[in-house]
Amino acid sequence: MKYLIVGLGNIGSEYVGTRHNIGFRVMDAFAAKQGAEWSDKRYGFIAKTRVKSAELILLKPTTYMNLSGQAVRYWTQQEKIPVERILVIVDDLSLPVGKIRMRGSGSAGGHNGLKNIESCMMTQNYARIKFGIGNEFPKGTQIDFVLGQFSEEDNKLVDEKLDYVGEMIKSYCLQGLERTMNQYNKK
Repeated sequence: MKYLIVGLGNIGSEYVGTRHNIGFRVMDAFAAKQGAEWSDKRYGFIAKTRVKSAELILLKPTTYMNLSGQAVRYWTQQEKIPVERILVIVDDLSLPVGKIRMRGSGSAGGHNGLKNIESCMMTQNYARIKFGIGNEFPKGTQIDFVLGQFSEEDNKLVDEKLDYVGEMIKSYCLQGLERTMNQYNKK
């Protein structure tokens, strides 16, 4: 079985390490652990790896966050992957830093990357892992916050969770959505 695992973020050195790029950070850590190499392809950086019988296509869209759906749609069509086997890793303001939640569907919750995926794929029914980035910012400064860097303390917390999310990705591909949510959402 083939799966598309998507980490959302923005390309460019000015976005490296920002809260909004947590999806890229997860993908980089997972690919490195799997020994997968990134290639610059159409609409994104692609790496391929296996977890037992599952073939994983890892994607970091190069379309910028607000157009992530173009890359997701292209690679699902290119690799003939049904929407039931798409997993998106995304930052989430509503969760404390380092808190992880998996969902099988749902609204974009104001996240422009998810909104665009929903628009391009014509569905909200795809799995996602929400990686908490916190929401401690003054009113009107949300954009600066999500495009800002983690504090040193928060960075340590994020680093501690990267392998955890990697295990969730593997579980999703081997055990399915429900079992993975039951196992990991409780922790």
